[in-house]
Amino acid sequence: MNRYVSEESVLNAVTSGLSEIKEKTPLVYHLTNMVTINDCANVTLAIGASPLMSFCIDEIEEIIGFSSSVVLNIGTMDKSMREMALEVGKIANRLNKPIVLDPVGAGATRARRELVQALVQEVKFSVIKGNMAEIKCLLGMDVKSRGVDSLENENSGEEISKLAAKILSTTIAITGKIDYIANEEVVIKVMNGSSSMSLVSGTGCMISSLIGAFLGAENNSFISALGGVLSMGIAGEISSNQEYRGTGSLKVSIIDNISNMNEDLINKYSKVSVSF
Repeated sequence: MNRYVSEESVLNAVTSGLSEIKEKTPLVYHLTNMVTINDCANVTLAIGASPLMSFCIDEIEEIIGFSSSVVLNIGTMDKSMREMALEVGKIANRLNKPIVLDPVGAGATRARRELVQALVQEVKFSVIKGNMAEIKCLLGMDVKSRGVDSLENENSGEEISKLAAKILSTTIAITGKIDYIANEEVVIKVMNGSSSMSLVSGTGCMISSLIGAFLGAENNSFISALGGVLSMGIAGEISSNQEYRGTGSLKVSIIDNISNMNEDLINKYSKVSVSF
């Protein structure tokens, strides 16, 4: 990434990355939470990839070996999740598989803080995606949250995302009313989405699955993070502007619009800006 990056160039890269997913059908292994596991599987299929979920430590190395990428989501944390998360991360690193961390509710409890701190110290992640409270927690900052929801002021998103990318040496995606994708050089602000998306559980978890699909198709981490965030933002925005009966049909509409995502929709609806 350098100062020749533009809105047009990154959108071209995202549409190219989407084509790669549909051509390669990457297998995305998930160690994820039980609340949204089905939604994550369906959205992975919708974007053109293939999901695989397992909680059996005895088969993890073999599964990661034939997977294209890994999604690690700590949402419904328990003792076995704490043990498996580190093992999954280390295996993915050893086998050179790209891995996404979704540190759900990172600041909510001491156990979660300890787990994510261990993960970022011992595992190299291709992308870390979270809300403002979760990302600030990874930086050791005081945070305001309610369970898995952030109560943080998001006005500092550009600054925090770039700082996190530098300190954690990875691509950072901060999701919220405005989304921020950052590495040490570039920040992209994504202004797609709708407030009605908060009525559907799992949209954040599904973004991690979408990022995993882009990574699994051998796209770089920055474009993968942007592709996942932007796809969900556009799908949510279109769905919110369409007629739906209630929150159940809204979720179905979001997944439908992910399955219909293409170059024309990305170019028509994308609202992004690049800064350095």
